[in-house]
Amino acid sequence: QVQLVESGGGLVQVGGSLRLSCAASGRSFSMYYMSWFRQHPGKEREFAAAIRWRDRSTYYADSVEGRFAVSRDNAKNTIYLEMNNLKPEDTAVYYCAAAFSPTAQAVGVRMSRAYDYWGQGTQVTVSS
Repeated sequence: QVQLVESGGGLVQVGGSLRLSCAASGRSFSMYYMSWFRQHPGKEREFAAAIRWRDRSTYYADSVEGRFAVSRDNAKNTIYLEMNNLKPEDTAVYYCAAAFSPTAQAVGVRMSRAYDYWGQGTQVTVSS
């Protein structure tokens, strides 16, 4: 069983920065992707950013491209989401997800159904 634990959320002003962390435990081999999704109040969960484990390739939603950066620390089995120039529309619960199935790429890294494990979420609130 894999556990994902997010941290780093909080309240920040418009234009500010936050760094989220997601630590994975229980299994790291055969991981294909780790990603960040977010869910705005009353809306469906949406893709934000992803990193491919084997070569660190990164993927971003258009809404965060150029402002967010996803990275990983192999030794700690942890990924990070550096969020800069935050906007009120970035206010959401941010979830970490991990994909272990080789079909993840075929399903699509931006699709929530590609992922096998999810964290509990961390709230990010951007105030104006």
